[in-house]
Amino acid sequence: MLRLIFLAALAGFSRASDVLEYTDDDFESRIGDHELILVEFFAPWCGHCKRLAPEYEAAATRLKGIVALAKVDCTANSNTCSKYGVSGYPTLKIFRDGDESGPYDGPRNADGIVSFLKKQAGPASVVLKDNADLEKFLADQDASVVGFFADDKSTEQAEFLKAASALRDNYRFAHTNSEALLKSHDIEGEGVILFRPPQLNNKFEDSSVKFSDDKYTSNKIKRFIQDNIFGFCPHMNDNNKDQLKGKDLMVAYYDVDYEKNPKGSNYWRNRVMKVAKGFLDQGKKLNFAVANKNMFSHELSEFGLNPSGELPVVAIRTAKGDKYTMTEEFSRDGKALERFLQDYFDGKLKRYLKSEPIPENNDGPVKVVVAENFDSIVNDDSKDVLIEFYAPWCGHCKSLEPKYTELGEKLADDPNVVIAKMDATANDVPSPYEVSGFPTIYFSPAGRKLSPKKYEGGREVSDFLSYLKREASNPLVMQEEPKKKKKKKSEL
Repeated sequence: MLRLIFLAALAGFSRASDVLEYTDDDFESRIGDHELILVEFFAPWCGHCKRLAPEYEAAATRLKGIVALAKVDCTANSNTCSKYGVSGYPTLKIFRDGDESGPYDGPRNADGIVSFLKKQAGPASVVLKDNADLEKFLADQDASVVGFFADDKSTEQAEFLKAASALRDNYRFAHTNSEALLKSHDIEGEGVILFRPPQLNNKFEDSSVKFSDDKYTSNKIKRFIQDNIFGFCPHMNDNNKDQLKGKDLMVAYYDVDYEKNPKGSNYWRNRVMKVAKGFLDQGKKLNFAVANKNMFSHELSEFGLNPSGELPVVAIRTAKGDKYTMTEEFSRDGKALERFLQDYFDGKLKRYLKSEPIPENNDGPVKVVVAENFDSIVNDDSKDVLIEFYAPWCGHCKSLEPKYTELGEKLADDPNVVIAKMDATANDVPSPYEVSGFPTIYFSPAGRKLSPKKYEGGREVSDFLSYLKREASNPLVMQEEPKKKKKKKSEL
């Protein structure tokens, strides 16, 4: 009996959670107990919530005593979830002193949550009193922005703190009024210095950058930080990947690990930087980064790359979404990378397209589109095209298939309309099409191929026909329904 009691107690102990649980009955009374708290609104059946759960739990344990994490089961506490406008799961929101501060848009893993919330906790900018404080602050894995001000009531300090408050989600800030610290950094009156992460120090760029504008405004300070924070070849990770998106970016993927192997991580990064600097010094425009190949395996699959061994693999994704991959093996002397970049800047590289083979026979009522024939079918300027982006495993897509085929059969004789489909999991979907769920259907009108319209109507054959009659450039040509034979009087 004692053994059973012990095991039951042990089981109860193992289930102890550092994530607080709130309900309709106590949410309003307890949320104000915390200066800062992250709340997850979830549903037990939600797959994304289940994947987040262990990461959220780990983050709560690591942040215990610093920032609280809580959760609300919306299937049992609909009043609270309705009040805060929860419409999907999981929804994460930040609360300060009991009031909703805004959505949490940070990473969904423990490291990212911890890093994000540590920046949110306490003041936007830490006060540094002496050199020991400064050295401790600069020893972090992320870049540091430090303001030096002789007068703590100055407008310059006020503008710096305003910038820190605006950018606290993404960057680390500190400031000091220490005369000794100002003197040791050759600052008279005021100054702002951006210190890059110590593990990324290299011989190709300065480890720190000074704000050089004469006028201190929060907007100018923010621009200075955003222009210089990464240097010209940052370590891309979960915390900063979103800030690097939307740029023309070349990434070298390999076993980057600045905790376990900083020397090896910098060995390849230095080779990338040496080549990159040569092109940047010529005035060429491109952003560079290194990234862990395992952490970004999903990106590598998008480029059709499957790295093995220690050599980096290299790819470029432009702001428009065009992709290029380096097919030559990375060489230690950097010459292979140099040739790849020279071909890129000379416009000699062929875009990489993830594509299934072009079908040998494409005479069916629904045309099969792959990345390689997308232009010739969907972007044919003389045709109106209705295209379905689907996934082979999607149940809704399977339900739609017979109706979509029937639609194609009805319009098989129309020379101006094409009914098409594309497996969006096996082919690159080109811009400006955006596919985030399945099936996604677009209408690409003749003569206006840069402005496709997302189809939001019903999914019966009659719904599609009504839509096409309204949107098509020409009157639809439909196959006539077979006439039913009239029964003879003798058969009555």
